[in-house]
Amino acid sequence: MNPHRRNLLTASILTGLASVAPAVTPTVASAATATPVRKTRELAPTPPMGWNSWNSFATTITEAQALENARIMAEKLLPSGYDVFTVDIQWYEPNANSYEYRKGAELAMDANGRLLPAPNRFPSAAGGGGFKALADQVHKLGMKFGIHVMRGIPRQAVRANTPVLGTQYRAQDIANTNSICAWNPDMYGVDMSKPGAQAYYDSIFALYASWGVDFIKMDDMSRPYDANWPEIEAARKAIQKTGRPITLSLSPGETDLKWALHVPHYAQMWRISDDFWDEWKLLHEQFTRLENWNPYMAANAWPDADMLPLGRLALGERDTKFTPDEQQTLMTLWSIARSPLIMGGDLRHLDERTLALLTNPEVLAVNQRSTANRPHRADAGTRIWSAQPAGQGNVHYLALFNTGDSATELVFDLSRLNLGGRQVKCRDLWARRDMAPVTGSVRQALAPHASVLLQLSA
Repeated sequence: MNPHRRNLLTASILTGLASVAPAVTPTVASAATATPVRKTRELAPTPPMGWNSWNSFATTITEAQALENARIMAEKLLPSGYDVFTVDIQWYEPNANSYEYRKGAELAMDANGRLLPAPNRFPSAAGGGGFKALADQVHKLGMKFGIHVMRGIPRQAVRANTPVLGTQYRAQDIANTNSICAWNPDMYGVDMSKPGAQAYYDSIFALYASWGVDFIKMDDMSRPYDANWPEIEAARKAIQKTGRPITLSLSPGETDLKWALHVPHYAQMWRISDDFWDEWKLLHEQFTRLENWNPYMAANAWPDADMLPLGRLALGERDTKFTPDEQQTLMTLWSIARSPLIMGGDLRHLDERTLALLTNPEVLAVNQRSTANRPHRADAGTRIWSAQPAGQGNVHYLALFNTGDSATELVFDLSRLNLGGRQVKCRDLWARRDMAPVTGSVRQALAPHASVLLQLSA
């Protein structure tokens, strides 16, 4: 094959990509078509931006490490809009030490079966203080504080049969011991048909609100969504009862498109895949998922392609495996498709190139303020998206991707954006420089796995 083959990319909008939600199966129809809970405020009018500890610290992060990263985040990333700081999974496990979970580990928990930060890792949590002191420090830095939680009730609470706060019921009355996470041994599901079930969720979210939590990443929600939607609704109801504006992020799993008319009413963002890591195969697969979910993307409802595994990762053992071209492709795709931007690398090792990648203001404007985002048809080995700056009808963003393993030249007919037959100004947003004007079509040579993000102005 000629490595410089020429691909003519037409700009017909991808039709049939779930533009109409698939029919809901009879067993879940009532849930998926029920009158949704009305949102009283927009918690995420633009895609959330922030940092999460998972990619770099796994289960092990401590209070000291969290504060180190938070201070760097406030200095380096907050000016560009990254304002959600999240402590990920197992902050309640005193001896967590890897990406694996210790079965049967003793967890930090109160008398009502509610998990607490392990005080040996988070000293300010001693005496029942929870995350209040850490959240206060994050807030003083000008950022929001987030935590990861698992769906359900601790198995430890069920064994001890702890009382559900404010009720006559106990953990064994509400636990569904047949609802078990396939990869984490800490929890049982909650049977939402049981008296006391909603009260348990109310009690844990009230606790989080008292700590000053602003963002909750709730895990084990979409495997399968069909079974877990009652607990998703329970979490949303519990958040509303707190009176605190808490953004809800659902994770992980490839949420089935048949729930596309349900999930936006109960969460502000939701994962569209299993855990995303720094492998080209996984990045390549995200193109199709983001295309499929694009019709349902809107303010306060963000399909989430997962965190950005950039910089220093995996307990400090390595840097990202993505090549520089793949890193730019990752940021270009997440931006043009308006996925949340959650940095996963250890900020204590943030290098200048990664910082520049994360903070390019012209690229971030596409993620935060574009409209009419849409994928277009393309030849095999290529992808293309377009969008527009809000309120600027004569300006278009154009993202061209070479997803193949050989260099190629992409050709895009500008008449498909109603820009044909006239000279068009062209700006490379990554390079932040104007290019020569174009007429008729855009021609772009790209290395394997590379991309370009252009702004076209009539």
